[in-house]
Amino acid sequence: MIQVVDVRKIISEGKIKAFVDIKYHDLIIKCFTVLEDKKKLFVAFPRKVAKDGRWYDILLPRSEDVKINIENAILEAYKLEV
Repeated sequence: MIQVVDVRKIISEGKIKAFVDIKYHDLIIKCFTVLEDKKKLFVAFPRKVAKDGRWYDILLPRSEDVKINIENAILEAYKLEV
């Protein structure tokens, strides 16, 4: 089960709208990002920047169902906060 534990809204004109943390089984996973592009919201999974300046994914779901469930839970929680 996916539970959103924190939604941190960003008040700005930029694409980033919020940072979100979730609980998935016994894990807390931090730093999902809610972004808006062309009036559509989407979720970026946690990433980090390396010393070479490139961004690398640090969380990859193994199935499309898990990915969709996480995205839906995050977007629902974000919409409730706005």
